[in-house]
Amino acid sequence: MTVESTAERGTPRRATATAAQKTATRKTATKKAGTEKAPGKTAAKKPTARKSTAKKAAAGKATAKRTSPAKAPGKSAARRGPAADRPAMVQLLTPEGERVDHPDYTLDIGADELRGLYRDMVLTRRFDAEATSLQRQGELGLWPSLLGQEAAQIGSGRALHPGDYVFPTYREHGVAWCRGVDPTLLLGMFRGVNHGGWDPNSNNFHLYTIVIGSQTLHAAGYAMGVAKDGGDSAVIAYFGDGASSQGDVAEAFTFSAVYNAPIVFFCQNNQWAISEPTERQTRVPLYQRAAGYGFPGVRVDGNDVLAVLAVTRAAVERARSGQGPMLVEAFTYRMGAHTTSDDPTRYRPDDELAQWEAKDPILRLRRHLDATGAADEAFYAAVEEESDALGRRVRETIRTMPDPDSMAIFEHVYADGHALVDEERAQYAAYLASFEQEEN
Repeated sequence: MTVESTAERGTPRRATATAAQKTATRKTATKKAGTEKAPGKTAAKKPTARKSTAKKAAAGKATAKRTSPAKAPGKSAARRGPAADRPAMVQLLTPEGERVDHPDYTLDIGADELRGLYRDMVLTRRFDAEATSLQRQGELGLWPSLLGQEAAQIGSGRALHPGDYVFPTYREHGVAWCRGVDPTLLLGMFRGVNHGGWDPNSNNFHLYTIVIGSQTLHAAGYAMGVAKDGGDSAVIAYFGDGASSQGDVAEAFTFSAVYNAPIVFFCQNNQWAISEPTERQTRVPLYQRAAGYGFPGVRVDGNDVLAVLAVTRAAVERARSGQGPMLVEAFTYRMGAHTTSDDPTRYRPDDELAQWEAKDPILRLRRHLDATGAADEAFYAAVEEESDALGRRVRETIRTMPDPDSMAIFEHVYADGHALVDEERAQYAAYLASFEQEEN
């Protein structure tokens, strides 16, 4: 039972009893006053009906204020409400594909670059879909899909310079694509054949980080080092709305602000931290948290690749020029599951998903390309053909990927070896050998 319903049932009964007692008291007082008139005093004139009515109305208002139920604790305007109650966000492309202006963020972009952004998003989505299918077929142990977040990743990834350094979580497949990391290298960790799959320094793209929020501290430290070395590059750290509740993120904000580190904190707010909605994470929009640490924050339409590109460019340039950190909240939506071990139908309403599917970032850009004549059917056919080729290569690579050495887990645990590890290694070797004996 809610607090409101308890208040509504309880308050009127108490208010009625009090009013009855007051009425009885007033009648008694009036009777005494009429019987025992004070000497030398004339009876007061009866108030006119207008004044009496006004007094009653005023009394009624006062009673209503006293008896109205209090708001239930925990209720807040931060919950999803009318669009007018939500904070404004930067948008350059409407869901219908119409280009709009923003006073603070502009973008001068040509047809070639628009087509390139479209190609990036389509190929990234195809790779993601293939990886999801491979997991369902038993080829991967797990897969975190980016479905619906392509614009947030491609827009921010294409805003970076080659010398900038990226610290991702485990879902930044689109950013990895922009940094030139071969998509098939992303699969090794999820297949269990390696601990990363690529050299972070070759693309300035750090390894995926599974521990929630910890990469923001790594990024803050790296950015502080860039500042001390007098470098002119920027650092960007990706994390989700759920990670924003981690202490690591708060510490990274603090250090970056105090040391004026050249870093951009890029939060992909897909509104669901697994099964927890954003209103369970915060009572204020996430980008507003930056103000408490002394640096600016901005919310951008995460399904608008042009707006994300413009905002991220401005943020990294600001960091690069020595103005310190900035928080970018890309307001987007995870249209798939958190990972392939998750079932979003158990906690997420279908109508909410349908609303966001209508804001699909790829469809939005295609509408713009069609409306402006920046792309034709030959272009779309070529992208589709390239997409099919990528899918085939991903499937062939994963199915021919060699299994890791089963005994490698015992290596590099201690620098000088350890008796217990040696004992465990021998036991596991005997266990594996037992399968070979059964087959023979």
